[in-house]
Amino acid sequence: MLIAITGAYTVFGGLHAVMYTEALQAIVLLGGSIILTISGFIEIGGWNNLVHSVPKDHLNMFLPLSNPDFPWLGLLFASPIVGIWYWCTDQHIVQRCLAARNEQQARRGTIFAAYLKMLPFFVFLIPGLMAYALARSGKIQLPQSDQAFPTLVKTLLPVGLRGLLAGGILAALMSSLASVYNACSTLFTLDIYQKIKPHTTEKELVKVGRIATASVVLLGTLWIPVMKGISDTLYQYLQSVQSYLAPPIAAVFLLGVFVPRINGKGALAAMVSGFVVGMLRIVLELCRHSLSGFLYAFATINFLYFCIFLFIFSIVVMIVVSLLTEKPSQSQLNGLTYGTTVAADRVQSRASWNRRDVVLSLAIVIFIVLIFAYFSPLGIAG
Repeated sequence: MLIAITGAYTVFGGLHAVMYTEALQAIVLLGGSIILTISGFIEIGGWNNLVHSVPKDHLNMFLPLSNPDFPWLGLLFASPIVGIWYWCTDQHIVQRCLAARNEQQARRGTIFAAYLKMLPFFVFLIPGLMAYALARSGKIQLPQSDQAFPTLVKTLLPVGLRGLLAGGILAALMSSLASVYNACSTLFTLDIYQKIKPHTTEKELVKVGRIATASVVLLGTLWIPVMKGISDTLYQYLQSVQSYLAPPIAAVFLLGVFVPRINGKGALAAMVSGFVVGMLRIVLELCRHSLSGFLYAFATINFLYFCIFLFIFSIVVMIVVSLLTEKPSQSQLNGLTYGTTVAADRVQSRASWNRRDVVLSLAIVIFIVLIFAYFSPLGIAG
């Protein structure tokens, strides 16, 4: 039902509806989550009590290489791969930058989003630790990890705030769905349908976009049983599937921007072969209990390690195919790669940022490093 409702307002509202509703939903969700975090600290008795109530390994971001879920080496190298795909190439993220009035607004909006991205650590991850600590002490019942957040809402917040935050959670879910629906519709309408029928009127494109959105809603509904077959935990399902699909796209983006020798045939070969390998992993993972030998090992290797291997595989395919085919001409590369950016574009880009943008960006990097250092064997988990 939620999928259908979200699809309906995306079909008729388009990108404007998605962006305005996301802004309002973010305020509700973040505000309610901050209140929940404060209530949790009051219930537990502060940060020190929380730290002493949770085992050290739950505070350590650098888990052993043999960890079945999040080994530190996989996390260190696979997370940037997925991050590059999501933040630099995913349509439902990139289209927000493209909707900016100019490059300066797009850059500063991105920097602001980076600061917002820091908030979930405090208002989602830390409440997860609180839920674990309260469950160990017997103050709450926590049958599944996926129920940590709603259990805290039900236990710690008064009735009015419960409804507000429940609405925020649903709003966040609808926001993500709406973004995906709108992005898929845009890609199909402009990059496929309009290329096939270049003389299509704008009215017909809108109609095709709505049909495409409705189709994605239907496909998303049919995909739900597959989600349960991959993982019982929603977060781990999302991370694993992204790790199967992101590497070839991230590889093409990075090499395409920084290596002028890469051509379209190499990029296409890497995208197709990488996608096939990723989908093969999903299929084999769904039927892993009936496999043995190499196929079982392929289907059960940690998803973070698989992400790294698939990224390397995609790079190798792209380089080999590009070297075996014709070199791109200079006219094809002008303005498309980092090394062939024309002087006028460089001047315009440089004028769109100043020292404040650099300082704010560096502050984010430093903050992330400090968090990793704090939640490491050398910090609080040591």
